[in-house]
Amino acid sequence: MQSVLERELVVVTGKGGVGKTTISAAIGLLAAQRGKRVIVVEVGDQTRLPELFGHPPGQAGAESRLQERLSSISIDPDRALLEWLQTLGGRVSGRLLASSGTFQYFAAAAPGAKEMVSMVKIWELTQSRRWQRRAAGYDLVVLDAPATGNALGMLGSPQTFGAIARVGPVAGQAEHVRDLLEAPERTAFVAVAMPTDMAVTEALELQDGLRAKLGRTLDTVIVNGLLPQRFSAAELRLIDRASTDAADGASARNAGSAKSGRGAATARSAIKPTRRDTATDSALRRSAALAAKTVHDRARFQHNQLARLRRRDFAVAGVPFVWGAGMDLPAVERVAEQLGRRL
Repeated sequence: MQSVLERELVVVTGKGGVGKTTISAAIGLLAAQRGKRVIVVEVGDQTRLPELFGHPPGQAGAESRLQERLSSISIDPDRALLEWLQTLGGRVSGRLLASSGTFQYFAAAAPGAKEMVSMVKIWELTQSRRWQRRAAGYDLVVLDAPATGNALGMLGSPQTFGAIARVGPVAGQAEHVRDLLEAPERTAFVAVAMPTDMAVTEALELQDGLRAKLGRTLDTVIVNGLLPQRFSAAELRLIDRASTDAADGASARNAGSAKSGRGAATARSAIKPTRRDTATDSALRRSAALAAKTVHDRARFQHNQLARLRRRDFAVAGVPFVWGAGMDLPAVERVAEQLGRRL
């Protein structure tokens, strides 16, 4: 089976807020560690990757080197449009056409025009012969795509735009992009989901959308932020027993205190510290047992969401929850290490 990292393009998408950028960066880092020249593409005025790798924000539309064999770019549709037009009609005519009011109106009004320009630039990044002669080629392009709905619109733009421009170089370029997206040996589609009902449902909807627009299916679903299943059935029974024993002990002490009369005040005073310590210990055991059961139930729910995906015959890769104040480069490196065992 062909690995995701053996394609020319990897498209990463999913529900908003599930960690698409982190997973895209980790896939790019993993491929670079395996000797490939990789570029991770951001869209929608996002320039988060240079900062994540300890660099100042890059210029929109310019390729930024993150580390050895790994670069990033945030696509600027206007700059990409100018580069594209220059390849279609030469430097002078390209600038004239880009500044034409008629063309700008057309680009704004035509369905999928800006998305199409972005997809053309992504296609260009996959080519060994680039628009700029000195620009280096890449072995792998990783697209940090928008959330599911917008991503499907972007991926479907070559078909939409190609239907408008049915002949000529624009139609030909749309066909090149469609060929890239529709070829399983060239492009992989990766969904990222949190282990929640809504995020997994959106991944399933993404599968349906890809099939309808491109005749493709998801190559992998990466489930991000998984909690481990820490306790066996036998251990859970011990936890329940400890919680029950602590509760029974507390009830017995309360009953004993109620039965003791006023004449036992001296005796109660003498043993009060021991009772307090015992009560605190029981409360701690009950709290610990409740916390353990709560974490277990949450992990069990998350792994049930994995089962939903596997029942659809998806290739599923789980990424454990990364504990920390925020996502930084060491955390991305740990995610890349986890993915390296599965991709």
